Amino acid sequence: MSPPRPLSLWVTTQWLDDVLRQHQTPASLVGEWRLLEVGCDHGAAYRTGHIAGAGYIDTHEVESLPLWNVVPPVTLRAVLARHGLRFDTQVILYGRQNYAAERLAHILLYAGVQNVRLLDGGWQCWQQAGLAQMAGPSPRVMPQDFGAPLPAQPQLLRNLAQTLALRQRGEIVLVSVRSWAEFSGAVSGYDYIATAGDIPGARWGHAEGTSQYICAYHNPDGTLRPAQEIAALWAKEAISSAQSVVFYCGTGWRASLAFLVAWSLGWQDIAVYDGGWFEWSQQYYRE
Repeated sequence: MSPPRPLSLWVTTQWLDDVLRQHQTPASLVGEWRLLEVGCDHGAAYRTGHIAGAGYIDTHEVESLPLWNVVPPVTLRAVLARHGLRFDTQVILYGRQNYAAERLAHILLYAGVQNVRLLDGGWQCWQQAGLAQMAGPSPRVMPQDFGAPLPAQPQLLRNLAQTLALRQRGEIVLVSVRSWAEFSGAVSGYDYIATAGDIPGARWGHAEGTSQYICAYHNPDGTLRPAQEIAALWAKEAISSAQSVVFYCGTGWRASLAFLVAWSLGWQDIAVYDGGWFEWSQQYYRE
């Protein structure tokens, strides 16, 4: 059973600034909570300047080569323990670009963390607001056990075998969270993915933009469009909460954002296909 979902998955810069300055302590943050910047090889940028009080976690710790899939549960448990994250730690995430934070947010929900938030607009909006930042290394934390079985919600993440079996039985709707050029096969969208194309029978998630930024899902200032507006784009392709929906992209980052949008709307039967087009194109693209 899924844990209760927060009233708002995304929080504003003003909300976070008030929390950090202790202008307010929302009832939803009673207990232990952590602020983390999430990046991919962005440790040097983090040390140059980050939100005051934020720690740093790199996606290389939770993804593995060659496909950038989520690390095995035993490894993930060790990573979260090293960062002092328990199942009941309330976690607020942001990134230089928020895809890394959104990827980790989905992984944390899969692991069993019960309360995950995202800073809307991430570091970009924090800087634009002129709010407090600091330089230096990530603060040390006391390692501790996750405190619960992991993954607590395995149904939120699908591997290749699971996705293939569900697809063959007609039990899921696959949603490609990629640009139209990628979905239509004009480009692969990545310099490390040789094959252009998409999974047969998948529906387009209207994720116009690039692998680095879905402009169709965001406002000009980098904040997320209202979730209902994004769901309205999906409805054009007959994608709805009444279905069992599996989102995917190239390697999982954009799909994680789509998953979180659906999660915030209360959609119940949703998951991310971890391997995405990168994995599928190496296995089944000729079918």
